[in-house]
Amino acid sequence: QVQLVESGGGSVQAGGSLRLSCAASGYTYCMAWLRQAPGKEREGVATICAGGGGTYYADSVKGRFTISQDNAKNTLYLQMNSLKPEATAMYYCAARRRSDFWYGWSQVRTFGYWGRGTQVTVSS
Repeated sequence: QVQLVESGGGSVQAGGSLRLSCAASGYTYCMAWLRQAPGKEREGVATICAGGGGTYYADSVKGRFTISQDNAKNTLYLQMNSLKPEATAMYYCAARRRSDFWYGWSQVRTFGYWGRGTQVTVSS
């Protein structure tokens, strides 16, 4: 069983930065950050897969957000720079096993394991 615990959310002004962390227990093949703003569907932000499986970003965050992993600490990160008010959302860490069906890097159903989320609020 995989458990995911996010941290690092908070409030920041537009143009600022935040770094989210996700501590994982158990082996995962791909890990991701997805976000959900009030009244909107959950959407993929960034995904990273092991063994050269690829790194993926939403167009809206390319060049400003960076997803990374520290394998020794079994921790996933999301460095968010030049934050915009539209980034305000609950951010969820998610993971999948290699054997799970691949619906796409940003699809909610691709991921079978989820954290409880951490809130990010960007004010203008």
